[in-house]
Amino acid sequence: MRALLASDLLDVWERGLAQMPLGRAATLLATAFPDRPTEQLESLPIGRRDALLLALRERTFGPSVNAVTSCEKCKAAVELNFQIADLRVDALPEQELVEVTIGEYTLRLRLPNSADLARILPLAARNTEAVEALFRACLDRAEHAGASVEAVALSEEIIGQAIEAVAQADPQADIRLAIECPECGFKARVPFDIVSFLWREIEDFAIRTLREIHALASAYGWSEDQILALGPVRRRCYLEMVGA
Repeated sequence: MRALLASDLLDVWERGLAQMPLGRAATLLATAFPDRPTEQLESLPIGRRDALLLALRERTFGPSVNAVTSCEKCKAAVELNFQIADLRVDALPEQELVEVTIGEYTLRLRLPNSADLARILPLAARNTEAVEALFRACLDRAEHAGASVEAVALSEEIIGQAIEAVAQADPQADIRLAIECPECGFKARVPFDIVSFLWREIEDFAIRTLREIHALASAYGWSEDQILALGPVRRRCYLEMVGA
């Protein structure tokens, strides 16, 4: 993995404008791992994908995170300050297949990946159908009392329990942050989506950098490549002189 340079971030941002979050995650990883096939990156379990994105964020923007969310109860702003390391689970699952026993049923499922989520995206508004579609996509084998059975023979309850077991087997895929509202004292655990969070950071960086490029290009006639090659410290010095 390599840290993303300013030029990389601008390219990722431009391409990501036309993409959904899953596509943006794939673009980020493809840029950070240029030697890996796209299909290999898209087949990573969500937890492993998110672990790589956390590492990429740390290398690109640093280990500290400062963010703001809103209180679910009173809507007041709640500041969040933590380290990327705080979001990492102790150990990622070594196996991509999970065996689940529910009564007399034994199911073996693959941990979901980005390609699986992309396929069920059109069903996102229909939760039951989406869960069943994800289950079918990830099911490797199903047995009842030792005899093989088809997915269509499984009840909604069995499917729901199986998907829950798979989620528990990949905890990095569902990170929650404990927050406490400074205004009303309400406590909650809110989801942290590294894909959306990192994209917002990249978007802020891109817009800010393009403004800097515009200011320096207007003042000195330099090209975008020349301005980005200056590095952030010298670029900031020139911006201060332009504004003086």
